[in-house]
Amino acid sequence: MKRLQGKSALITGSARGIGRAFAEAYVREGARVAIADINVTRARETASEIGPSAYAVEMDVTQQGSIDAAIASVVAEAGGLDILVNNAALFDLAPIVDITRESYDRLFAINVSGTLFTMQAAARQMIAQGRGGKIINMASQAGRRGEALVAVYCATKAAVISLTQSAGLNLIKHRINVNAIAPGVVDGEHWDGVDALFAKYENRPRGEKKKLAGAEVPYGRMGTAEDLTGMAIFLASAESDYVVSQTYNVDGGNWMS
Repeated sequence: MKRLQGKSALITGSARGIGRAFAEAYVREGARVAIADINVTRARETASEIGPSAYAVEMDVTQQGSIDAAIASVVAEAGGLDILVNNAALFDLAPIVDITRESYDRLFAINVSGTLFTMQAAARQMIAQGRGGKIINMASQAGRRGEALVAVYCATKAAVISLTQSAGLNLIKHRINVNAIAPGVVDGEHWDGVDALFAKYENRPRGEKKKLAGAEVPYGRMGTAEDLTGMAIFLASAESDYVVSQTYNVDGGNWMS
């Protein structure tokens, strides 16, 4: 039997990248998946490409009304909500003396507030249903330590790890498991943007930081979105019922905890 057979999942920021890879994996495991994204046109394209078990939901995690409407859409479409993946996130970097309030506010609005209040809305729905649930937050190796140019992003991901711990302890009495995944450097469209920012602030040619980051991973290469799907399936399945408040590193050996 498929591990997520009959389950209803909502994945934020899943029109592309890691979120899309999770959606594809969940569908293969039998789930019905909401492709939730601020870019609803791209979400519809992704859902259509994945197949009939996926459907698009417009969602802006910085707006409470949008969060609530997305949860309601999932309930109407799939009859309830069993799995939430808080994947929507934004990256930026700058030296301490160049950080702007605009960048700070935007990163915390999406990465921290968006995670918290989407988790809250999902938990309320899961509690009302009375059948438990799984919440998976996307942290990062950046949340494990500070980095010279990445202060704000690192702080947001450290906050995600802390929120995961607190929410997990609070919600397990409702049989809602809250855990997180901390990826390392993951190749793809996202890291192309990261590389460009490092090129600007470290005076490097485009592509050099990406090559160096991959070479420094003990495994020998950057990760891929597909490298993370096994953990995402495990944490969404009954196999993780006794796992509470944990953040799992899936990073090729970059961080040990």
